[in-house]
Amino acid sequence: MFRKLIDTDDNSATAILRLVTGIVFFAHGAQKMLGWFGGYGFSGTMGYFTGAMHIPAPLAFLAIAAEFFGGIGLILGFLTRIAAFGVTVNMLVAIATVHLPFGFFMNWSGTQKGEGFEYHLLTLAVTTFLMIRGAGAFSVDHALTVAEPAGTEQRGLAHS
Repeated sequence: MFRKLIDTDDNSATAILRLVTGIVFFAHGAQKMLGWFGGYGFSGTMGYFTGAMHIPAPLAFLAIAAEFFGGIGLILGFLTRIAAFGVTVNMLVAIATVHLPFGFFMNWSGTQKGEGFEYHLLTLAVTTFLMIRGAGAFSVDHALTVAEPAGTEQRGLAHS
């Protein structure tokens, strides 16, 4: 089961997609978790999520963790499918609870009261791809995939 979770190839294009997505989500998660990059930090974000947005505390925590730890997981290519799943759920909830009323487009001209969901939709496409394909090259998952115990090839268990 664990093998299926980390199974991936050594595709460089997949790695680029994973790394860039990981950097973006790490930065957003670091704003929420650590207060980096102009963010409010963990207590400020939790206060906003639970107070102003009325999100239950356990779900608010999961949203912060999905961005921060999911970003790290994607950067490292470690448990990529789980990291991508966390980001996927985060984006689906963000669309449903915040961005859907503002339509498709981001607020490029400053004429809307909020941001649309086009960015979130792109993220859903990327994370779905990563859940299907895995981490690609330059990843912990790939290193674990190729580091099979000796003798598995004779038993027909090797990755094809």
